[in-house]
Amino acid sequence: MDDTTRDALRRSVGTRARRWLLAGTLPAGLLTAVALVATAAPADRTFVDLSGAVQSLLSVATPLFGILLAHDPRRESGGVVPTALGVLLPAVVIGVAGVVICAATLALSPADGAADPWRHAGTVAVGSVLVQVVAGLVGTGLGLLLRSRVVAFLATIVLPLGLFGLLDAVDALRPALPWLTPFGSVRNLLSGEMSALRWAQWLCVLLIWGVGLNALGAAVRGRRHP
Repeated sequence: MDDTTRDALRRSVGTRARRWLLAGTLPAGLLTAVALVATAAPADRTFVDLSGAVQSLLSVATPLFGILLAHDPRRESGGVVPTALGVLLPAVVIGVAGVVICAATLALSPADGAADPWRHAGTVAVGSVLVQVVAGLVGTGLGLLLRSRVVAFLATIVLPLGLFGLLDAVDALRPALPWLTPFGSVRNLLSGEMSALRWAQWLCVLLIWGVGLNALGAAVRGRRHP
């Protein structure tokens, strides 16, 4: 690992704003998990159901780390690859913390729950981290592409969900959802029922929203600041 990459990883949570963001994100996930266990029917107290809600909520905040990194003045001495790598640390931390939160909350929940509450737990745990990684990369891509941090953050919500809603509204386009939209792949990853086809769909989403969006953002930033 070269010095530029190490510096990007250090900067991923290297400011007070980013540390506060991380400190505020994780309790929000814990409160969500506790509320779900307290209000859900016994049959719905499963690791899959908890992870679907908690990781989806956490993935709203994860892109902020990428946006802040992309707008960091010190980023200019590195490049798009170190910037994208820098968001992996908070993304993995958030994903793993979400897994721990869901597992601990489920383990401490009343015993009269679902018949098999830990079904697909291993696959969902891996999928949870991958969900946050893609969310973080969406943040760096839109952070590089857009000048305003606020507009970039709103875009991380509006663009993926807008595309999902557009494709979902047309029956003929609905099969493209898991190939083209992050939310479509999130539903697969957090269901735990992955197959070779579904892994290929997630890889396609990663290439579009992770690699492609960051490459576009880097090109636009390069034109703006040659």
